[in-house]
Amino acid sequence: MPRSFEEVVLPHLDAAFNYARWLTKNDADAEDVVQDASVRALRFFSSFRGEDARAWLLTIVRNTWYGRFPRRAGGGVTTVAEENADHRADASLGPEAQLIQQQTVDQVRRALETLPTDFREVLVLRELEGLSYKEIAAIVGIPLGTVMSRLARARERLSGVLTTSDSSGGHRGMP
Repeated sequence: MPRSFEEVVLPHLDAAFNYARWLTKNDADAEDVVQDASVRALRFFSSFRGEDARAWLLTIVRNTWYGRFPRRAGGGVTTVAEENADHRADASLGPEAQLIQQQTVDQVRRALETLPTDFREVLVLRELEGLSYKEIAAIVGIPLGTVMSRLARARERLSGVLTTSDSSGGHRGMP
């Protein structure tokens, strides 16, 4: 039974924006990329064959981003705007634990932003969007083995950045 564009694509717009924001490191650019990707998805919706709609849309987002910003991907480090970030603390935690949790989230976000785009995007797709290796390979257009090696290297680099920030003044609770 054919489904409408709204049924197939709209549920994945948040994931598309999240992915675009990590790629562009900028809310305004991410909004533009998602808007362009949505128009492309609508234009080519007839070619959608019922496979994973989220992976299909994220592939269009990635291709749109690379089309708009050709290999600017490795550019300078900027921060992802936080105006839409979820700052709600875990209500089951006490105030000190909530503060430590928020500091940890901020530290990991900053560390993730320092990674090269190739590493950052596979980490975001796997760890934040929960996609399988096969889905990531399809979105990014690389072999499955390359996804696995990029993830391993990205995790290693992220761990190194986090370890360095811990030893150079990162806060881990009260003295």
